[in-house]
Amino acid sequence: MLTVTESAQDYLATLLEKQNVEGMAVRIFVTQPGTPYAETCLAYCRPEEVIPTDDVTEYTQFRLYVEPNSLPFLEEAVVDYATDRMGGQLTIKAPNAKMPKVSADSPIEDQINYILYSEINPGLASHGGEVSLVRLEEETSGKVAILKFGGGCQGCSAVDMTLKEGVEKTLIERVAGLVAVRDVTDHTVKENAYYQ
Repeated sequence: MLTVTESAQDYLATLLEKQNVEGMAVRIFVTQPGTPYAETCLAYCRPEEVIPTDDVTEYTQFRLYVEPNSLPFLEEAVVDYATDRMGGQLTIKAPNAKMPKVSADSPIEDQINYILYSEINPGLASHGGEVSLVRLEEETSGKVAILKFGGGCQGCSAVDMTLKEGVEKTLIERVAGLVAVRDVTDHTVKENAYYQ
């Protein structure tokens, strides 16, 4: 589930030692989990701040607490510490923070959102754009994803190609039961469009 490398354990233990508080631990959590604004955070955790429902991992040098709501969003997360010429840096990579990992059994909305946030939006971000799922509609042939573009994609002259060759093709190949994608964006608004 969550991995804390040995170098990160040593670094965190050193930080905890400097706090001079008996029983000081580390807490990891995700703010705004499951949204594009999710942030993964590490904080000190004093003994009186421990919550009984926390998930606890005992490391040789310290305890790590994880708030239960953050657990699915921290699956496959890695906390690492790497030294460099300037000293070192603690990093947290949590690929599922913005959207928990999904499988073929997950609800179709979760599957679509996961692909949008983890694969499609990072590519659109280079043009200042994004796409999000508005809703799903049921038609006789199957499910249709209703999407809305924003940022540099709104009003962009290449949005039809992006929708058909990129977004729709990817989603239909990867999400069982999805037969089409429709765009409900008002593309008459062109102020931020990547291509005019």
